[in-house]
Amino acid sequence: LLVLRPAGPERGTALARLRNRLLGYREEDNLPPASPAVQDVFRGIGEAARAVLGLRIALDGPQDESDDTPATSRSREELDAEDAAIEGAEEGERETEEATGLRRPTTRAAVQVAVGSSLAIVGGEFLSAQRWYWAVLTCWIVFINTASTGEILVKGYRRLLGTVLGVVAGIVLAGLVGHHTWTAFGLVLLFIFAMFYSAPVSYTLMSFFVTAMLGLLYTLLNTYSLDVLVLRVAETALGAVCGVIAAAVVLPVHTDRRTDELLAETLDRLADVTRASADQLSGAPPVDLVEKARDLDQALADLAAAVQPLTHPITPLRSRRDTARYVVALLETCAYHARSLAATAELLPTHPAIAADPRLRGAGRRIVHNIEAISAQVAGRQPVPGIETGPSIAAMLHPGTLRAPRYGRVTDRVLRHLQRLDEAVVGLARPLGVPVRPRAAA
Repeated sequence: LLVLRPAGPERGTALARLRNRLLGYREEDNLPPASPAVQDVFRGIGEAARAVLGLRIALDGPQDESDDTPATSRSREELDAEDAAIEGAEEGERETEEATGLRRPTTRAAVQVAVGSSLAIVGGEFLSAQRWYWAVLTCWIVFINTASTGEILVKGYRRLLGTVLGVVAGIVLAGLVGHHTWTAFGLVLLFIFAMFYSAPVSYTLMSFFVTAMLGLLYTLLNTYSLDVLVLRVAETALGAVCGVIAAAVVLPVHTDRRTDELLAETLDRLADVTRASADQLSGAPPVDLVEKARDLDQALADLAAAVQPLTHPITPLRSRRDTARYVVALLETCAYHARSLAATAELLPTHPAIAADPRLRGAGRRIVHNIEAISAQVAGRQPVPGIETGPSIAAMLHPGTLRAPRYGRVTDRVLRHLQRLDEAVVGLARPLGVPVRPRAAA
C-alpha cells in the first residue's frame, strides 16, 4: 500500500497512520510479545517501511510531516543524515580525482605496464619461446605498489638479487637432496611458508625462497636443469630492465617529485595533529585525534617507502642519502611526540587527574606555524619568510606558574613533548632549505 498509494493530502490520514505503525516496529518497545523469530519479522517490516519512505522522499520530494510520530521523525532524520554523508563522500571523491587523462596515476601506470610488457614479450621470446612469461611476470611485479622510477628500480634490483641467490641455493640443494624425495618435498613446503612469511619483510627474501623452491620442485618432477635456472635469472633481469625503461621513458614520475609530495602531505598531517592536540589540551571541544594520528602514521609510512631509492645502499648520491635519512628520522621523532600529545589530550574528557591548560594553545601556535611554513616551502605553494625561533616552550608558559594547582598536572605532562617537537621541527628547516629567523624579527 505504501508503494502503490503514497500518502498525500488527497489520501487522508489512513496511509500516514499505516506508515507510522510500520515504522514503529523499528523500535524495540513496539514489537509484539512473541518469539524471537516473529519479532525479527516485525523488525524486517519496519526496515522495509523505512526503505519505502526513503524512496518516496527521493521520488516525490518533501512531504507533509504533520502526522509523523517520533519513530517516523527519527527515520526521516536518519535518511537525511545518510544523504548528507553520501554527498560528502561524493564531493571528496571528486576532489581526489582532479587529475584526468594521462595525469591520473592509474592511467599512467597502465600505459607504463603495457609498454614494459611489450618489451618483455619481445625480449623474452628471443631468450626462450617457452619461458618468456617469466620476463613479463617480473615486469608486472615491479610496478606493484610503486609510484616512481626510483621505486621501480629498487624493486627490480631486489627481485634480481633474490633470484640469483635462489638459483645458487637451488643448485646446491638439488645436489644435496635430489635423491631424497621426502626431504625435498619437506623443503618445498618449508620454502612456501618462508615465501609468504618473508613477503612483508623483505622482497629479496621472498624472491630467494620462490626461486629456491622452484629448483627443488623441478627436482621432484625430474625436470631439473641448470639451464632452466640460469634462464630464470636472464628472464628476471630482462623483465626488470624492461620495467625500468618503461617507467623512465613513458610518462616518468621522478623520485624527487614523489617524495616532495609525500613530505608535504606528512607535514600537513603533523600540523593537523599538533594543532588539534594543543587546542584540546587548552580546553577546546574534543575531536577525533585517533583518526588524525592514524593519518599521520600512514603518511609517514608512505614517505618512508618512497625515499627508499634515496636511502638504498646502492645509491651513488651519498649526501642525498644522508639527508633523506636525517629528514625521515626527524619526522619520526616529531610523529612520536605528536602522538604522545594526542594520547594525553584523549584522556582529558574522562581522566579526573588531568586538567586543561589554556596557555598550551599559545605554546603550540608557534610549532604549527613552523610546520606549515616548512610544508609550504616543500610544496612550493608560497614564499616562506622563515620559521620562528625564540624562547623555549617552558619559558613561553611562564615557569613561575607551572605548579599552579589547576593547570600544573597536564602542563607538566606535555611540556617535554612540546619542547622536543619544537626542537625537531626547527631541525627540519636546515636540510630542507627553510630560512630560520628569530621571533623578534617577526
